[in-house]
Parts: sequence; C-alpha cells; structure tokens
Amino acid sequence: MSRLFGSVRARATLGATLVVAVALVAAGTAVLLSLRSNLIGEAGTQAERSARAVASELAARVPYDKLSGLDGDDGPVQILDEDRKLVAASEDLRRITGTATTEVTPQPSTPAPGDDDADDSDDAGDGDDSDGSEDSDGSGESLAPGEIARETTFSNGSATIDGDAEDYRFAAVEVETHDRGRLTVHAGAPLAAEHSAVSTSLTVMLIGLPMLLGVVAGVTWLVTGRALRPVEGIRREMAAITASEDLARRVPEPATHDEIARLARTTNETLAALETSVERQRRFVADASHELRSPIASLRTQLEVAAAHPELLDLDGAVEDTVRLQHLAADLLLLARLDAGERPAGTPVDLAALAREVATGRTGVTVDAEPAEVTGSRGQLGRVLANLLDNARRHARERVTVTVRREGTWAVLGVADDGDGVAEADRERIFERFVRLDAARSRDDGGAGLGLAIARDVAVRHGGTLTAGAAPAGGALFELRLPLAG
Repeated sequence: MSRLFGSVRARATLGATLVVAVALVAAGTAVLLSLRSNLIGEAGTQAERSARAVASELAARVPYDKLSGLDGDDGPVQILDEDRKLVAASEDLRRITGTATTEVTPQPSTPAPGDDDADDSDDAGDGDDSDGSEDSDGSGESLAPGEIARETTFSNGSATIDGDAEDYRFAAVEVETHDRGRLTVHAGAPLAAEHSAVSTSLTVMLIGLPMLLGVVAGVTWLVTGRALRPVEGIRREMAAITASEDLARRVPEPATHDEIARLARTTNETLAALETSVERQRRFVADASHELRSPIASLRTQLEVAAAHPELLDLDGAVEDTVRLQHLAADLLLLARLDAGERPAGTPVDLAALAREVATGRTGVTVDAEPAEVTGSRGQLGRVLANLLDNARRHARERVTVTVRREGTWAVLGVADDGDGVAEADRERIFERFVRLDAARSRDDGGAGLGLAIARDVAVRHGGTLTAGAAPAGGALFELRLPLAG
C-alpha cells in the first residue's frame, strides 16, 4: 500500500478524487438546503393562503359550521379565541402539534345575553366603541372589526386527519371579528413534497457521487499515467545508462513542449556534459601517464646504468629529469585542484608589481605597466604570467614585452613576442592540455603542453579571459583580462 501511494500517479489520482469529493459534498449540501428551504417556503405560502382565506370568512361573519376551510381537504385548520381556547377545527382532526394548542375538539364559548344587541348597536354606528375589541394580544397589531393582521407567524408540526398522519407547515393569522372578538387561525400545508424531493435528491446524490468519483479517479489515473509515461521512459533509460556505464546513450525526448520534454532535453545535455567531462578526464589521465613515463623511464635508465657502472652516471641529466618530473607533478596537481572547482583567494593583487616581479632576471623581457589592482590568488596569477613568459621566451627571436593597462572595469595584461606567431586556426587549440604545435620540438624544450591550459583555467576561475592573437611586431600576443578590484 505504501509503495502504491508512493507514486506520483497514485497521489495525483487520490488528490484529485478527494478535491472533487469535497466539492461535490459541499455543492450537494448547498443544493439540498436550498431545495428544502424553497419547498418549506412554498408550503408556508400555501398555509398562509389557507389561513387568510378562513380569516376572511370569519371577518365576513361566516358561522364556524359554514367555513369552507374546515373540510380538511387543504390541511388542518384550528381557530382559537382570545383565551387560546379552540372554538373550531377541521373535520376528522384527531391529533395536532406545532400550533398554540394540541386540542382537536372545539369548545365554542356561549355568547352573553345582550351580545347581539351590543353588536347591532356597534354596527349602527357609535364610532366611539368601534375599537373597543382591539387589544395588544397575539401579534400586537391594533385591528378594527373585520380587519386581518398583516403579520403571519410560521411553525412546523404534525397532524392526523382521518387516520393519515403527516408533517405540516403551519401559518397563524389573527383576525378581529365583529361578533366573536379577536380570533387566531392556524392553517397547515403538508410537507410531504419537501420530504419526498429532499429524500429523492439525497438518494440520487448518494448513488451518483460514488459513480462520479469513480469516473474522476479513472480518468485522472489514465491521464496521469499517459502524462508520466515519458518520465518512466527516461527513468528506464537512465537506469540502463547507469548499469552499462555508456554515457553515449541518451534518454528519449517527447515531441511535446511541456515540462517533461524540457526535463528530457536537460537530462541529455547533462549526459553530454558528463560524457565530455569523463572523456576529458580519460584523455588527461592517458596524456599524463604518457608524459610521466618519459622522465621516469629516463631516470630509471640512468639509475640502472649508475648502479652497474658508477663512473657512467649522468648526474646532471638525472637532476634535470627529476626537476622536470617535479614540475609536471605540480602542474597536474594544480589542474586537478582547478577541475575540482577550487576558488581563488580574494586578496588584492597589483598586476603591474606582479609583472615586474616575475620578469626580474629574465633576459630580453621589458615591462611597461600602469597600476591595476585585481582580486584573486597572487600565486596562481604569478603562475599564469610565468607560463606566458616561458612560452613567449621559447618562441621569441630577441625580445618579449609585458604590458599592463586599464580598460574601463578591466585590467589587461599583455605578453607579446617577436617570433613567428600563432596561426589563426591554432589560437584556440593551443589552450588544450598536452598540445604542442611543433611536433619536432623536443620535450625538454617544449615542456608537457600544460602551461597555456593552466593559464586559461586560472583566468576563468578569476572571472576573466585569456586569448591569443597577433602582436604588432608580428609575433604572438597573449592578453589576460581580469575585472578590476572593487
């Protein structure tokens, strides 16, 4: 189970299903509440209509036994007097709850002697007593005889009529009669339609929700699987590359323009860079082994000869081979540190002073420098200048010129000779490791071919550049550009 939900596909499916489920439950709840509210409102409107119809008949002095709303066809009806006594009710009403009284048997009050005369005198028209029946009971409205209250109160309850029990929405309306005082009419409208509609809707939702969630989960599973299929292809190919150690292989790139296609392209670019780096390291190791083999073999031969014939020992040659071996080992160590990403020290270095210092003692070298301070490793920058001077000295006829100047935010150090120069086609190749342009030149004179490669690597690590060009005197010109300090 943990492995299943550990996949992106399963998590995406589960997440989408949960989001849709929450949205559907919230929407369904809102729909049910709205539906219930609307249906209860319609039932309340129907109950109020029935109550006002009965109240209108009472205002028109219709006797209780002649009221059309008491037949029970439109729902239960109760009529209460000012004392909350039941004076009339629907036929066959057996039980009722939710109104002001649970009584179902009317108990009409007996009019006092002379009431009819009093009513006749009221109708005859003494206006001073026209409001004598008004009170603040019930709704609190002041009503004239024959007037129906504007306010309606609602409640929910149940009733049993002719053996049928149902839930009802009751409406209560007050009416001021001419001869019976203030009466309250309770009329009910059945809630069966509301219950049926809500129950049906709930059943449909309970059945449809799982089905819809199943469809959402299935579609999400298929779509996610299709979208992630290229990722699986990339993973399998990367696993095969790791197992075979064949960096020449590449992962498949989808013919789309989405994130997965960009991931595949980036992966292939990374593999290409890794292949180049590994190939460079292999070539470096092979070239280093080849360069180390010569001085070691020469030194071993001289030592074996000296062991057999001490008088034939070439001590100077042995020392030269040892020094050459030492320099080569130092160059290889520096290149290894540069390849490992070693950052140069951030100390201020005056290129003019450094140029004069490195040029001291070298014949045929002139320095024309203005102060230019950069930030970096004094030792590594000195190594760059020494390598450039050694290379220029080997190819110069008579003189080597070192210049230092400022150009905007850059410090430019130039080393020019008056030799034959470097062909334009070789001006980049000479910075490759173990490259010698003169194949006939001896290793003792030409070195191992690492000086210019080290110089460029150091320049790049210091945020600068090292290029080769043509000197004004016709020889080679090497320019080192470094950002000025600050």
